[in-house]
Amino acid sequence: MRTLDTDLCIRSMTIMASGNLADLTDVVHPQATNREAKAEPPPCRGQGPAAFAATAHWLRAAFTDLTFDVHDTVADGNLIAVHCTMSGRHTGAFVAYDEHGEVAQAFPPTGHTFTITQTHWFRMQDGLVIEHWANRDDLGMAAQLRWVPPTPAYLWRMAKAKRQARRTPTLLEPAQG
Repeated sequence: MRTLDTDLCIRSMTIMASGNLADLTDVVHPQATNREAKAEPPPCRGQGPAAFAATAHWLRAAFTDLTFDVHDTVADGNLIAVHCTMSGRHTGAFVAYDEHGEVAQAFPPTGHTFTITQTHWFRMQDGLVIEHWANRDDLGMAAQLRWVPPTPAYLWRMAKAKRQARRTPTLLEPAQG
């Protein structure tokens, strides 16, 4: 049985993928933390709706047609688990960051699509998301996007994209496509 909290968690995922990011203030607690932001740009590592919006911009800058197809949900007290399939098209550079907020790796767009399973975990407080973390099939995504095994030509494109990402301020704007 779905609950109001479960529906709110699903809504937060929909907003992250394609919704109006201002709507995050309706679903994300001002002190919310995204535990998955450690490899994301520094603006994503803060708290509250602005940090979650930064994560959404970061994802949408790399992937167009981003969707979450929800399969199952489980609620236990203030903890919600959402099992889903995430899909999209790689149309912008996907840039990963190190613990200091410096560019660690950049994957230039391949134009390929991906479909991977994920489980997102949410902790609720005051009727809002206060904490998020996830289990993702990153290797499956990398294989579908042809990041692995990398060809020599793609390794060269990665080095060029990394150099460009280091020179360009983090704008976190969605990819066009």
